[in-house]
Formats: sequence, C-alpha cells, structure tokens
Amino acid sequence: MKKLLYILSFSAILSSCTSDSDFLDREPTNILGQEETFNRPDLVLSVLADLYNRYNDFGTVEDWASLAQFNVAFWSEAGRYGEFQNGGWGYGAWGTWDYGYIREMNLFLERLELSSELEPSEQARFMAEGRFLRASYYFTMVKRMGGIPIILESQTYDFSGDATYLRFPRNTEAEVYDFVISEADEIMEDLPASADVKSRATKAAALAMKARAALYAGSIAKYGQNTPSVSLPGGEIGIPASRADGYYQQALSAAQEIIDGNAGNYSLYLKDEANLSNNFAALFYDKSNNPEVIFVEDFMLQSGKAHSFTIANQPRFGAEEEEGGRINPALNLVQSFETIEGEYEPLPIMDESGEYILYDDPQDLFANRDARLEGTVIVPGSTFKDRETDIWAGLQLEDGTVVSGDSRGQQKEVAGSDGPIQVVGFDGPIDGVEFTAQTGFYIRKYQDPKSGSGQRGVRSDVWFVRYRFAEVLLNAAEAAFELGQNELAAEYMNRVRSRAGITTELTAADINFDRIAHERYVEFAFEGLHFFDLKRWRIADQVLDGISMEASDLVSNIGDATKRRTQPFGLWPYKYYNPGDPNDGDWLFKIVKPNRVTGADNFQLGNYYSEIGQNILTNNPLIVRNPNQ
Repeated sequence: MKKLLYILSFSAILSSCTSDSDFLDREPTNILGQEETFNRPDLVLSVLADLYNRYNDFGTVEDWASLAQFNVAFWSEAGRYGEFQNGGWGYGAWGTWDYGYIREMNLFLERLELSSELEPSEQARFMAEGRFLRASYYFTMVKRMGGIPIILESQTYDFSGDATYLRFPRNTEAEVYDFVISEADEIMEDLPASADVKSRATKAAALAMKARAALYAGSIAKYGQNTPSVSLPGGEIGIPASRADGYYQQALSAAQEIIDGNAGNYSLYLKDEANLSNNFAALFYDKSNNPEVIFVEDFMLQSGKAHSFTIANQPRFGAEEEEGGRINPALNLVQSFETIEGEYEPLPIMDESGEYILYDDPQDLFANRDARLEGTVIVPGSTFKDRETDIWAGLQLEDGTVVSGDSRGQQKEVAGSDGPIQVVGFDGPIDGVEFTAQTGFYIRKYQDPKSGSGQRGVRSDVWFVRYRFAEVLLNAAEAAFELGQNELAAEYMNRVRSRAGITTELTAADINFDRIAHERYVEFAFEGLHFFDLKRWRIADQVLDGISMEASDLVSNIGDATKRRTQPFGLWPYKYYNPGDPNDGDWLFKIVKPNRVTGADNFQLGNYYSEIGQNILTNNPLIVRNPNQ
C-alpha cells in the first residue's frame, strides 16, 4: 500500500458489515488515492478482503496433501510415494517468515487510523479485524518458528546505504504468545458477538484464538522441560515452566466466555440425531444455521472461489471425473476410535484361535464404534453420493490362497465359476495403483456430497473450518485438566463424546493426559491441529521416532499418546470364495502395510521449530539460529 493503492478484485469469501455474503459480487475498482480508499467503507472492505485472503493455514482443503502427513493417512498418488520412503523432514519444513504480509497489515492499520469520514463503529471494527489478522499470523509464525521479531509499524528504507535500523532481534517465544493473547483481549469488544458471521473476525473468533494460543503457550511451558535442548538461552525458544498455570487459566477463561454464550450463541452441531456419523460429516459442509462453526475460510461457486478437494479425494468408483482417491486414511487412525461404550478395542478381525472372522456385510466390522469414525472415514461397504463403494482386495479361497488383480475391477476365471468373474474392487485396494483405496479407506471429512462437486468444471464450495465450538470445549477441558480441575474437564469432554454416540461418560478419575490427547486425535483428524499438538506436548520425537512398525504395534496400547506412528497401515477386505458354502461371499479383513512404505518417519529435535533461512540470518545478524539445526 503506497501513496496509490490498487484495490484488488476479491475472490475470497468474507462476511460483510451486515451479512455474511455481500463480498461475493464486488466489482474491481480503478487505482484510487489513499485518502479516498480509507474513507469509504466498501473500499476499506476490499483492502481488508485481500488480507483475509492471505490468511496462513496448515492442512486445508486447498492444501489437501498436508492432511496426510504424520501417518494419519497414506497418499495414493505415485508422485508422493517418496514421502513414505525417507526418514523424516528437513529442518526448513513448515517454516513461514512473511514480513511483507505483516508490513501490509501494519500499513492498513496506519492508513485506517488516519481516516476522518468513517463511522466510529465501522472504523473500530475494521481496526479490530486488521489486528486480528496480524495477531493470527504472528500466532502462525510462533508455532512454527518460535520467537520472532514483533514489528507493529511499517518500515521504510531511506536509501542511505545503511539498513541497520531495519534490523530487529527476535522477541522471546513468550512475548509473542503474550502479544497474540493481549491483541485478542483488546479487540474483542469491537468485533460482533454474532454466530451468524463465519468468515470475518468476531468476538468468538478472537476468544478462540486466545484460548488456543494460551493453551499452546502453557503446554510449551510445562512440557518443554522434557526436551531441555529445545531452547535458547535468550528465550527465543522455550517458555519458563513457572508461567504454565497462568497460560492455562487464560485458555480456560477465554474458552468459557464462548461456552457461556458471552460471544454469541454457539453449540455442538446436532441436526441428525438418528445418524450421528452423517451428522458429524455434515458439520463440515452444512452452511445453513451451523451453530458450531466459529471462523472459516469460505468458498462459493458463483463467486468463482472454489476448490478441488472432492475431485482429488472422492471414491474412484463412479467418480464424476473418474478421478480421486488420493487421501487414504490409515488404519492407525481408524483403529483409534473407541467403541460406543468408551473402550479401546482393536477391530475384531480374528478370533481367539487365530482364524479370520467372517462378516455378512463389510460395515459390520465397524459397527458400534464412535460415530466420528464413519463421519471422518469412508469404510468398505459405505456409500458416497448414493453409490456404494467397491473396496475389496480379492477373493480368498477355501485353502487360504488369494486371487486378485493388478487393475481396478479386473476379472479372471476362478475354479467353480462360469467364466471370468470380478476378483478385485473398482476402488482397489491394489498395492501401488494410485488413486485407489490403498489402505482400504477413503476420507469423508470435507467431502462435498453435492452433485457436480467432483467435476473439474464445477468443483466444491465446502468451507474450511478454522475454529469451531468442539475445539473450544476440548481446549477448555485440557486447560482444566492441567489446572487440576478434572471434574470440569470430564464435563466438557463428555459433551463432545456424547455427540459422537459414546454412551459411557468419563469421570474425573478417567481424565489423564492420554485421554486428553486421544480425544483431540479422533475429533480433529484432518483439521491441521494434530501436528501442533505433537509439537507443543513435546512428544513428536517419541511418536515419530524413526523405528519401523509391525502389524502388532497397531493393536497394542491404543489410546497411548506416545504410541508409535511412524508408518501408515491399511486394512484390506477380502471376499470369501467357496461356491456352495453358506459363508460364500462373506467378508474378512487383513492388516497390511502398503509396499510403497519403506521408510519410517523420524522427527528430530531440530524439527520442533522450523529453520530460519540463511539469507535471513546473513542479512540480519541480530537473528539467532534455532536450536539443534
């Protein structure tokens, strides 16, 4: 934003001052002067819209590949098999350092503050939104980089040849978290307390950001002591343990403001009590009076802002573009969902004598499980867009041999058949055949059930949820647990678990760290939160320790927060083939490791914070390098 501003045509979807949709049909403007731009609400909104459009997320419907990291899923795409054949990540992975974006937000706030013709309430809201976006990006940076320079005024080079005055040292990690929290406190009353506004900052969005940031800071303060080498003497990395309880209390208080209705009327989404799995899936695509969603990146087909998540990930059999199947949820995740009685139990695929259990219907294996399982994952035998998936790996004969194929829906002659018969599903799984269900599963979360969403010429407008009420409840539960208030933690967790159909309530005695971690793992799968949970609890180097896994590892220690997850596994269904036998056509299941999985993820201590680029270190000697790199 210089003396003249280019007010960009905005394709991102935001809510307007009065509704949540007026941004959709904005026309491009010409080059306008700074004064005119910042004295007209519609033009201020257009500038602000561009800043919203550049909000930095992790694990989104547009960056779908990142959802499969950390062995929550397998990428069924040949170009990504290499991710499962190495030992870990470079130190620069997940880094972000966009001070150009920060400069533009600072300029926006400075120009807006000088406005003389806006209504005071309009100006205050715009200022609060700009500060929310700036604090959000500082939060993004500190999660990935640790302490970074906090720069709140635009900087201009004077062409003197001396740029030393533009060099700033890193603030401490605690100072950056404190800044994010204090910004939320200062702006929230200038933002609408309305649950109807989803794609612009609201009081609830500010409180949700505060709760999450304070929870993260508290975790780093407490659990950072377990990895003492992940710190710097100046505090740029690491937070004193003495500050943990203060952060946890801030997180709990902020979350309770939302829970108690002081920021708008939010609640858990519950429109289909008859089918809680469908209800959970609908939470992520139902835009009509959705009481759970707090803040989103929205999309809308008629505005031209759409995404290809469903095209990339729809079940391959009968897909609208004969394309899809890229994200295959791993058995590691699927097995983690409890029974409806609240028990950790492996999926029953073998009896006590070691014989495979036969099922009339493949979905029977997943019956009486946490409803979030089938709300998150498309399992064998389930449907998508009213078409049943065709997920099965082959025929198992009476003598134990398997007949299968190397192409989708392949037919072969089999003893006892009258001519060629199908020997493998049109959805696979077939080892190494991309875009099929190589783990035996497809992703359901964020899939768009509307006709045309899987077509390139149409695509999807399902929104990406950044903050929602269930997270607020689980953030409050975790903070309460860390403060020794287990009864309150159980209350908040039971609200979330009840919505998932779990019939046995947790008691205060049941609440421990493993319970907290497990609940977040299954509730927030594929929402971009799991990675930062592993980091802030300082358990990523244990969960991803570089050691290869065996199938037996999947069925032991379910619910253990530090359970090894270095490789993704699958569960392949087979049809029992024995014409004339009463069990002919029944289903059995086998645990497999996709043959493209040859490496084991190794998260090193130097991965807890992303590497600061050498060009940054060279240009600014005041910036210190992150540890263990």
